Amino acid sequence: MALIQASAPLSRVLGRVFPSRPFNVRFWDGGAVGATVHDAPTFFIRQPTALSQFLLSPGTLGLGRAYVDGSLAVDDLDAAFLVVDEWEPPTLSAAERARLGLAIAAAAAPGGVPRRPALELVLRGERHTAERDAAAVRYHYDVGNEFFALFLDDSMTYSCAIFSRGAETLEDAQRTKLELVASKLELQPGMSVLDVGCGWGSFAIHAAREHGATVTGITLSEPQAKLARERVSQAGLDEMVDIRVADYRQLQASSYDAIASIGMSEHVGDSQIDRYAGSLFGLLRPGGLLLNHAIAALDPNAEPLKDVFSTRYVFPDGEPLPLSRVQLALERAGFHTGHVEGFREDYATTLRHWAQRLDQHVDEAEMLAGVERTRVWRLYLRAARHGFDAGLTAVYQVRARRPA
Repeated sequence: MALIQASAPLSRVLGRVFPSRPFNVRFWDGGAVGATVHDAPTFFIRQPTALSQFLLSPGTLGLGRAYVDGSLAVDDLDAAFLVVDEWEPPTLSAAERARLGLAIAAAAAPGGVPRRPALELVLRGERHTAERDAAAVRYHYDVGNEFFALFLDDSMTYSCAIFSRGAETLEDAQRTKLELVASKLELQPGMSVLDVGCGWGSFAIHAAREHGATVTGITLSEPQAKLARERVSQAGLDEMVDIRVADYRQLQASSYDAIASIGMSEHVGDSQIDRYAGSLFGLLRPGGLLLNHAIAALDPNAEPLKDVFSTRYVFPDGEPLPLSRVQLALERAGFHTGHVEGFREDYATTLRHWAQRLDQHVDEAEMLAGVERTRVWRLYLRAARHGFDAGLTAVYQVRARRPA
């Protein structure tokens, strides 16, 4: 009887302070709050600790923690995400806020103080040092090559695909993107190319196989580099493609004909973006081209992402910068920008494909990476897609030339 009573006061308060509710709530002890609209998602509070997580970290981080540890579940992840992100509750009086807070605390009390999920990463030290960036990348990519293969296309291309030029499948859209980058870099046989943040080698392989370029690819993930080298060998391109584990700040002076940076500079950070641009300028021959493809924040006044769900569980220290900041860094380094193109809608479509593919392989994902990490990724792919759909983020390709 005590358990049944635990959520009853909270149910009553929720019903009073939110007379219009686009959601259902089901509590662990049988209590419930119904929606006032049809086809509303249901949030299952499986344990009192879900409420404690929210009290300790109000907002998406607390909800995310509860979802990851399993104390919070939903019947429709897409619909639930939209409620969390888009629903505008009524303005509550101070008395109503106090009643709601006390009711949540009372219902959460039986669960005690929850632990932070073991998957959550909190990095120490100064942001965007070479050591901390390496730790952030390892956390992300060392989930395992097999896990990423569950939702990426056969080329293992882990960046925005281009659907807006006629492609209908993810595979075709990624080939379109790889060829678009190659064409913007004006690749010719015998050219030397640096692929910064080469991933599993998709662009390096494409540039060598389709255009006869000699490519050096760098990544900070050893498991990723290992698979990239295997893929290079399978393609018969060992003499043309070299995959290294290296930081862009550690490369020795060179004179590449072209540089591709695809989905990498959003992890550089505002504090290092000028150094990043300067480093690439110094690695490129006079007259050479740079293609920088990266996610961008569309609000130039937005604060860098810190202590939110994505930076704790997916991309530690990820920091998408406004396009204007990236271009400023390139100009300060000495580049001349020649072309800028946006692909916001394309990335939303790409993420929809990735989410659907992961949903189709949930059992395999849980065996490879565990139940909690699979929950993280199912949630993250939807959150990222919503950011592009809602116009919070975009993707830009910036082509710039080092003056001759």
